[in-house]
Amino acid sequence: MFSTLGYIICIPFAWLVRLFYTLTGSFGMAIILFTVVVKLIMLPFQVKSKKSMMRMNRVNGKVQEIQKKYANNQVKMQEEMQKLYEEEGVNPMSGCLWSFLPLPILLALYSILRQPVTHLMMLSSEVVQELVEKVTTAGMDMSTIVQMKDGAAVVKNGVTQLMPYGQINLVKAITEHYPEAAAGIDGWINLDYNFIGLDLSATPSTVFGGFTFSWAVIGLILIPILAGGFQLLMSVYMMKSQPQQQGAGSMKGMMYMMPLMSVYFAFIMPAALGVYWIAQSVFSLIQEVIMTKFFNKRMEEEENARYEAIQADRQRRQEEAKRLQEERKKQAAQKQTLKQKQKAAQEAKAAKAAKAGKSTTEAGRVGDRPYARGRSYKADRYDD
Repeated sequence: MFSTLGYIICIPFAWLVRLFYTLTGSFGMAIILFTVVVKLIMLPFQVKSKKSMMRMNRVNGKVQEIQKKYANNQVKMQEEMQKLYEEEGVNPMSGCLWSFLPLPILLALYSILRQPVTHLMMLSSEVVQELVEKVTTAGMDMSTIVQMKDGAAVVKNGVTQLMPYGQINLVKAITEHYPEAAAGIDGWINLDYNFIGLDLSATPSTVFGGFTFSWAVIGLILIPILAGGFQLLMSVYMMKSQPQQQGAGSMKGMMYMMPLMSVYFAFIMPAALGVYWIAQSVFSLIQEVIMTKFFNKRMEEEENARYEAIQADRQRRQEEAKRLQEERKKQAAQKQTLKQKQKAAQEAKAAKAAKAGKSTTEAGRVGDRPYARGRSYKADRYDD
């Protein structure tokens, strides 16, 4: 199942390498152009990952404050952190998946380089066996192509067993010494592994046995060193571009671990893979520098815009509060004026009543009743 899945993954990558080799005629340039295309394809995912990582770095201080504040209450801590992520528009897991994408690409490229007949040219295993038989019949040295035991090739279930890099050596033998063996095979490519004077099919670790001060040897040794050096340079830049966080010690350990792994694998694998590693590290470093500057500027603009929006909202709320306060004062003044008018009316009414009481004609009063006497008043009207 996994072998089938790996073969399917190799199909588009093999097509790209074949295309660039056909266009350039250089296996090294084909690997470099392949790296460029892969980086461009992955760019949207890496941009998303970088943006998420930088946002996380900017809220790291607030996260640490929450962790200290709610160290004894994990539930509350998670709630506050989730609230912070929502406010800042951060998804801690958004960039994790894309960081694993380079690994299957590296494995697929390794399969293409190690098995150029079946995984680069996409020819069948039967074609490989046919070519092995032709080369064997031609009397060529098969020690680097097939597994040998007691001077004879190892055969299992009727299939000649190849060495780990047997297909590479088979292609080199046919291309350099016996090209007519592959004549008429549809899809066959005579691969030239030479690149700037280096044999990209060679494994750097094998050159120490016949070490000479020649570019062909020194160049192969430099490939894994450059691969590790550029990987270290990129790791150092990424560490410096990020603020200090918890677990910085483990991050520093990883900073040195990855370059060492790059050196090791580039030494024990074909030099073409080391060229890919160098190109990938160089392009990644350039991409990292550009994205860091771009997103730093973008996030500063976003923070400034957010600050201005907060200030504008605060100013708006202050003006709104001031307007409401003035309206309340105006309403209070209107109520005060109404009370004053009512009081004035009552006072005027009372004054009028008092005035009326004082102007009553005393001649018409009978006891407490003013105007009790009329014009036809007679004092003895009701006398007996």
